[in-house]
Amino acid sequence: MGRFIYGNGQARIEIEDRALAHLQHVIGAKLRRGEGFFFAWREDVSVGGGRRSIWVHRGSDLEFRYQDARPLRLNRDWLDALSLVANSSTGLYLIPEPSPADQASSMTPENSGGR
Repeated sequence: MGRFIYGNGQARIEIEDRALAHLQHVIGAKLRRGEGFFFAWREDVSVGGGRRSIWVHRGSDLEFRYQDARPLRLNRDWLDALSLVANSSTGLYLIPEPSPADQASSMTPENSGGR
């Protein structure tokens, strides 16, 4: 289990390493383009539950801390889906990784270029 840490530890959230790697990629891409955005998550019941949202911008103090030292292979479909969410009016929040079945069902002749 990894951690996303914001603002010198003012906000911390535990996120599974695989999901954290995908979030880091999407957040990094937006910040490289100079785009600020909201990032939201549900708080654990141990800290009162509810939802928390932060404004992420170029000057934000961000840390992505991974439990596993090995780099992870990223899922392009998940990156695309997270990027769409991040570019929406609601801002970025974690969505489930598309399953291989979801990816296979989206490969129809109309959208895969095949005939």
